[in-house]
Amino acid sequence: MSSSVLFIAVFLASAVEAVEALTIVLASGTTRGWKSTFQGAAAALATLSVLVIAFGPALVHYVPIKTLRIVVGGLLLIYGLQWLRKAILRQAGFKAKHDEDRIYKEKVEELSKVPKAVGYDSIAFTVSFKGVFLEGLEVVIIVLTLGTSAHQIGLAAMSALAAVLVVSGIGALVSKQLSKVPENTMKMGVGLMLISFGTFWSGEGLGVKWPGSDLSIIWLILLYGVASGLIITYSAYLRNSMIRAKGSKA
Repeated sequence: MSSSVLFIAVFLASAVEAVEALTIVLASGTTRGWKSTFQGAAAALATLSVLVIAFGPALVHYVPIKTLRIVVGGLLLIYGLQWLRKAILRQAGFKAKHDEDRIYKEKVEELSKVPKAVGYDSIAFTVSFKGVFLEGLEVVIIVLTLGTSAHQIGLAAMSALAAVLVVSGIGALVSKQLSKVPENTMKMGVGLMLISFGTFWSGEGLGVKWPGSDLSIIWLILLYGVASGLIITYSAYLRNSMIRAKGSKA
């Protein structure tokens, strides 16, 4: 896999998770104060970095490449299918889209009920740490899986860091209007890429000779993209038919 494809895949996946983490950080910071909130976020990022440094080299040096590709491919397929399923349901109208503004308001209301602490705020620290760590854990898994398979963990980690910095910068500009970020579209794109990478590496681990080698990832993305588009169209049609049927009965 080329370095540019790896960078884009990790960047988009990290950006999606960073948006969700940023929602929690903003809610905690504006409600409880920024000092303890930033400390919690920094502690979570440091912990996640340690995980990448600790497990990345070990996976590359001690796990056989075929076994690694099969395991990595399976993990990517699981993650990709989960992301793509949610994105398709939201796009077809069967599931509400992820509303970061609503989540932000709910989190602010929840935190506002607790009296503010003087000095160090353990609640702000814990909420921020938990939000960043849990969302970032998926990023760590993606960095490790994609990075180890391509033998470019450093590039994958740099891409994830770049995504965090970009999303943080955008968050500082748009502040509480995070719903402007096209998260569902990004999640669908990332889901397609993860499924394609998972299919490719699982196949390689099992001895499949892909036509065009790494270029086959492109037509896998296109194939899954067309299939997803057809599923969305048909699902939306079914949903509209159900709505019309209920309306006629009423």
